[in-house]
Amino acid sequence: MFVPAGLNAAAAERRHLDGLAQAGAALFEVGLAHHTPFLDGPVIQNAYHRILQGGRVLDRTVSAVEHAAGLRPTVVMTYWEPVSRHSPERLAHLLADAGAAGVMVVDLPDGQAARWHDTARNAGLHTPHLIPRTIPDASLPNAVTGASGWLYAPASTATTGYQGPLDIQPLAALIQRLRAASPLPVVSGVGISTPALAARVAPLVDAVVIGTPIVRALASDPGRAPALAASFAQALRAAPLTKTSA
Repeated sequence: MFVPAGLNAAAAERRHLDGLAQAGAALFEVGLAHHTPFLDGPVIQNAYHRILQGGRVLDRTVSAVEHAAGLRPTVVMTYWEPVSRHSPERLAHLLADAGAAGVMVVDLPDGQAARWHDTARNAGLHTPHLIPRTIPDASLPNAVTGASGWLYAPASTATTGYQGPLDIQPLAALIQRLRAASPLPVVSGVGISTPALAARVAPLVDAVVIGTPIVRALASDPGRAPALAASFAQALRAAPLTKTSA
């Protein structure tokens, strides 16, 4: 499950993470808020805006990671600007000390990739890479270089929160290309808006991450989040998925 850190008060956030874990989440992807999350749609953008208004974003992220990592394997999803602003070395060690297994920087600049990979590796963190569906074959070797943990194949070319149908054939083609380019597991998310869609994507990948539906519930009616998470987890368990992650 994707959970933006600091969306709710610390005690409530811990309860929400507990509830999601009990509902079937096999891992957590914790979002570090950013003021211009261009790959995210309105729901996550609004969540990040609310978090940024509350201040102490990094402290609240570390706290969320500490609690989440005590429940399930936990990675952090962020953009390069917060990494650069907080210092890659400082941020990597803070998150590793909090228990994070990895950090995925979705817009990692080519010129900073080697530095970030070395920094994360030295801190004991994996560095998953997000690979766009439109990436040409010639660019794939460079795109997977330095990645560890897994590769992230977006199920939609839209921003997060897309609620339309998914074109499974191009997604399957991307996943096939990624498996040929790297031995790393492949994870998918973005646009997997219903349990039925999760069940369709699951046979193609090693894990599925559910984001916007959970964030929407956590932002407006947190009591609904565990039941919603359970519906996705049940759909994934029913699908022939190698490693299930709701």
